[in-house]
Amino acid sequence: MSKPDFSKRTRFPGTNQNSFATLLAILDAIDRMPAPVFAALLFGLSLAGTRGQGWQAAGLWLFCLSDWALLLALPRAGKSFGPAQPPALALALMRAPLASLLLLFSPPAAWAAQALGTMLVIYGFWIEPHRLTLTRQSLRSPKLKPHAPLKVLHLGDIHMERFTDRERQVIAMAGVTQPDLILYSGDFLNLSYRHDAQAWADTRAVLSQLSAPLGVFLVTGSPAVDLEEVVPPLLAGLPVRWLRDERVTVERDGQAVDVVGLSCTHKPFVDGPRLKEVMGGPPRRFTILLYHTPDLAPEAAAAGIDLQLSGHTHGGQVRLPLYGALFAASLYGKRFESGRRQVDGLTLYVTRGIGLEGGGAPRVRFLCSPEVILWELDGC
Repeated sequence: MSKPDFSKRTRFPGTNQNSFATLLAILDAIDRMPAPVFAALLFGLSLAGTRGQGWQAAGLWLFCLSDWALLLALPRAGKSFGPAQPPALALALMRAPLASLLLLFSPPAAWAAQALGTMLVIYGFWIEPHRLTLTRQSLRSPKLKPHAPLKVLHLGDIHMERFTDRERQVIAMAGVTQPDLILYSGDFLNLSYRHDAQAWADTRAVLSQLSAPLGVFLVTGSPAVDLEEVVPPLLAGLPVRWLRDERVTVERDGQAVDVVGLSCTHKPFVDGPRLKEVMGGPPRRFTILLYHTPDLAPEAAAAGIDLQLSGHTHGGQVRLPLYGALFAASLYGKRFESGRRQVDGLTLYVTRGIGLEGGGAPRVRFLCSPEVILWELDGC
């Protein structure tokens, strides 16, 4: 795979200098809007969506208010802990034109569509974000001993706000699957909770309950999320090993693999040379690269890496049938949005992650459930 030159770019995913960060700032401003003003804004959109028809506008407004109420209830129910007004406005901006169009042809269909919208809001915000999936993958390599499978559990993007049922499921799955090795690909805290003491404590509670015979290894995620002044005290004293541009060898019953952990700047032209330096030449053993974003895959393939485990994209969080992610935070667009990919001799896996985007972004998942991945590595 050819490697584009990103060195002339000025904006990169996962940093403070990108368009998504600008959008989050706008959403934060919406959240500071006084509630009566916001309710009036929703009513104005309802009037526009129904062309000023009084009772129809009132009906659409009630649907918009129900969205707002459902979002406000999420923290009280211990589901998610983001602002309610930005996603409520986004939903209203989808409801209004849909109502305007369908009311021209079939008012019953218009109201049925609005009711369906409410059901989708309940599913996307309340249900799917907590439907943790165990994804099983296998990989065979001549670099590994045959008939001596190694189980590796890949976790990423917890983005802790508060300890919820989702995190309990993560701990339970890590215990039930009995992996030989656990690898975590970065992003510990939610963007909105980077300096929150309770979020720190809950993150430590999760990490302290992860264990595997060959150890728990992790790397940091996006610089804007895993702040350099936060991560050291966050991880202090935990039974995990933080890999900072280093390579370690783990072995069980004669089955040895190298794990390379690389800190992420989201700039391949910076991180690629660091990867080459850490590798020091073609690898002799089966080698796993633990790196937050998939955007280093071409460089990893060129370096002889066998398996790259990454995250960052969350799979887009919202996906459409046949199309996939509406948005993928990658320099390569949708190419590496989620799942398993082959890049020359490299197998890349991009996890959909566990947690949710922060700031004013909606705490929603649709057709993109959170996941942990259990790999079985064996010889051939």
